[in-house]
Amino acid sequence: MIRYRALLIAAGYPDGNDCDLLKSDPAFKMAVGRLPENGGDLCSQPTISRLENLPGPVALKRMMAAMVKVFCDSFDQVPRRIVLDIDDTEDRVHGGQQLALFNAYYDSRCFQPIHIYEATTGKPVAIILRPGKTPDGAEVTLVLRHVIGHIHARWPAVDILVRGDSHYARPEAMAWCERKRIGYIFGLAGNPVLLRQVSPLAEDAALGRIAGEAEKVRRYGDFRYAAKSWNVERRIIANVERRIIARVEASPQGADSRFIVTNLQGLPKALYEKVYCARGQAENLIKAHKLHLASDRTSCTKATANQFRLLIHTTAYWLLLNLRGLAPRTSFWRDAQFDTIRLCLIKVAGRVTERVTRIKVALPTTYPYQIGFAMLAGQIAKLPP
Repeated sequence: MIRYRALLIAAGYPDGNDCDLLKSDPAFKMAVGRLPENGGDLCSQPTISRLENLPGPVALKRMMAAMVKVFCDSFDQVPRRIVLDIDDTEDRVHGGQQLALFNAYYDSRCFQPIHIYEATTGKPVAIILRPGKTPDGAEVTLVLRHVIGHIHARWPAVDILVRGDSHYARPEAMAWCERKRIGYIFGLAGNPVLLRQVSPLAEDAALGRIAGEAEKVRRYGDFRYAAKSWNVERRIIANVERRIIARVEASPQGADSRFIVTNLQGLPKALYEKVYCARGQAENLIKAHKLHLASDRTSCTKATANQFRLLIHTTAYWLLLNLRGLAPRTSFWRDAQFDTIRLCLIKVAGRVTERVTRIKVALPTTYPYQIGFAMLAGQIAKLPP
């Protein structure tokens, strides 16, 4: 039943009601190991609903641990270093679901699930349903402790870097990373103290723009800083950017200061542009999970049922990610979005004929992606059972 539900999501049918419409579909019946014509029908929507409400908190914790295990097992050899991008996203609700809260920033009642991906491969590590509010230091630390703890249990010597926006620059989380020798680089919200620190850089950037240095002038610097809630000083990287406006004076509307906090070594410019800004790719990974796989269909009343749904959607994510990974590195399909892969390679009309000794699947002769389909089908046939 879980396989059927995950295949439906991967094929673009995320609603439980779709189970009723497609329970006799020959392609889905073959995908779960049944004969396309003589095999029994698949489960219906009420059965799927009962399945989603079945797991309790203990079972879900084991599934989350298994999800990290799947991530580790996906590597042929132990990597020297992994980069974990952590971020949250709005998941709007339209009823009285557990954990739903009003979020003033999004102006909606929502969940705010945390997504963690490995940045270089795009592989999901953890998807955690949580209330619609910004996570505090204790919660961020708890999530990192559990996820990184399971990874270190498999790979004790792997070097880990954690990246996130200012939501995750919590003193408790940074202190825990420092104790465990985990690298981190987080965004940091500006304040009057930080802005005073970078005022010489802002003035220099403004003068450089006036002098015609460039249309957009940036200056970088690093310094020590400790908020009242921090027990140690940490290194701050300041990026001061002068943007083109109608007036040429150095006004607040003409300067933009951004800050990150990190325990990494390196030049300020490289840390900001090459390391921190690369976390923007996490937004595309969340988009693939949330938009292309419709993981925001968390309409169950119970929080446990919605968490289970997120796990099934993550299973569908793995299916499409692995399918895309079978394509050659120079192939168009290697960089295609999930919705493109679904539209071109999965949602294809065909005729299925069940015979005594074999099953024949005939595709249209005018199908425009025959080469790519045949190539990926050949790669799948080589995989172990």
